[in-house]
Amino acid sequence: MKFNAVTLEMLWTRLISIVDEAAAALVRTSFSTIVRESNDFACVLTDARGRSLAQATDSIPSFIGTVPRTIRHFLNEFPVDTLEPGDVLITNDIWLGTGHLPDITCAKPIFLKRKLVGFAGSVAHAPDIGGKMRSADAREVFEEGLQIPVMKVIRRGRIDPTFERFVRKNVRVPDQVMGDLWAQFTALHLIENRVLMVLAEHKLRTLADLADEIHRRSEAAMRAAIREVPNGVYHHSAVCDGFEKPIELKMAMTVKDESIAIDFAGSAAQVPRSINVCMAYTNAYTSYGVKAVLSPNIPNNEGVLRPVTITAPAGSILNSTPPAAGGARALMGHFLPMMVITALAKAMPQKVVATVGSPLWCINLSGVRRDTNSQSKSFTNLFFMNGGFGAAHDRDGANVLSWPSNISSTPVEMIEQLSPLHVKHRRLRTDSGGGGRYRGGTGQEILFENRSETPITVAFLAERTRAETAPSGISGGEAGAPGEVLINGERADPKIQHVIESGGLIELKTPGGGGYGAPAQRDATLIDADRVDGYVS
Repeated sequence: MKFNAVTLEMLWTRLISIVDEAAAALVRTSFSTIVRESNDFACVLTDARGRSLAQATDSIPSFIGTVPRTIRHFLNEFPVDTLEPGDVLITNDIWLGTGHLPDITCAKPIFLKRKLVGFAGSVAHAPDIGGKMRSADAREVFEEGLQIPVMKVIRRGRIDPTFERFVRKNVRVPDQVMGDLWAQFTALHLIENRVLMVLAEHKLRTLADLADEIHRRSEAAMRAAIREVPNGVYHHSAVCDGFEKPIELKMAMTVKDESIAIDFAGSAAQVPRSINVCMAYTNAYTSYGVKAVLSPNIPNNEGVLRPVTITAPAGSILNSTPPAAGGARALMGHFLPMMVITALAKAMPQKVVATVGSPLWCINLSGVRRDTNSQSKSFTNLFFMNGGFGAAHDRDGANVLSWPSNISSTPVEMIEQLSPLHVKHRRLRTDSGGGGRYRGGTGQEILFENRSETPITVAFLAERTRAETAPSGISGGEAGAPGEVLINGERADPKIQHVIESGGLIELKTPGGGGYGAPAQRDATLIDADRVDGYVS
């Protein structure tokens, strides 16, 4: 079947609106702040072969690359003739999913008259997955929690009761974990119903022809964008905090006509800590960096990714192998899109930004507190925060903006309602944005006090805390300030767990973004405005 431009645009927009509606339903029915407040989830529609067609607008960028791959893994385990209407498949396997155990991926086959036409897919970060509380110092995946193999969690509309009992027994907050899973199932059901309505309305018997047309046009648009980049090999390396010593990532990007090949040979080997990245996550965030520069306005789908090939040596920190831990893989993976952007800076200076104050930061905490009946009850929470954005050739970087993940900072009200932490202050971090003709965005400072009657255990995801890993400027711009983690006023190792006594203080200072252009070129009125606004001292 062929589609004219009007019909194609209408159908394509309908598919995106379907997954957007499913995302709204997931948020409104979820139990945890991770989904409800921070948007750490995705809803995706694929065709019958697991090729992505549409992704919810608010979804995490990496999941466009991971969810369709996971659905194809589902098909390898459960061929089409073993699937039935009402089934839901599930896994959190690191190497088949997103790279760490808290992300639980689900998919529901969509049938029209007993014929498989597509999959509704969803992934969400669970508030807990058991095991050791998430931190960068786990040494292998077995420490990190419950591993869910590829399986049918729902068969013909009925959940596996043993699965639910097993999950509830292994997590600290079972109602939140299962509540979020049911929210995911709700989103899948909504996608299924809406897709069948569209097929009936337009008298379509399958999504295959529509998928082929969307993929063909998206691929052509991406190839046209790549042709604007001069042929050549673009190199870049990045230095991450690491542990006892920094860790180096290396990248070579080969642009040839209308295709790009990116190789991470020379990057560090995987380590006995939880910052290892599986290939699916490496692929997803590297592709996102390419797309962010070259074709940001094309809706995410499989066709956009076809001209880009990504490789990394097996056993390296960017292509981990079992039993490597991966709970904190964002601390490495979030460097990748910035590496792509920086590599392209010489060829396309008007389309890139200075280094962003990412990776994403968060604080994990767990302990015991009394409920309304004065009974001791386990709790666990995970709260996100962000650094400053890099400056561009024509504007300052945004303050405290999530990138490359679009996870929102958790509101103070929710932190204080759901945990024993009291937020003594939360403010922009003066002098953290890198100087330049255009200034990098500022980070933030948050000071927590433990109001619990008993000690709590905390762990952090925090990066760019060394001077040599601070977010770099571009075209003469200065670096943003590195981050800091302080416990009771003293610098603390952000890569290990800490016990905080009652009344203890935790202060997090996120990095600022890099500046663009020489600081001497900054307009005097902008400098005065920065002082008035408190961005600089």
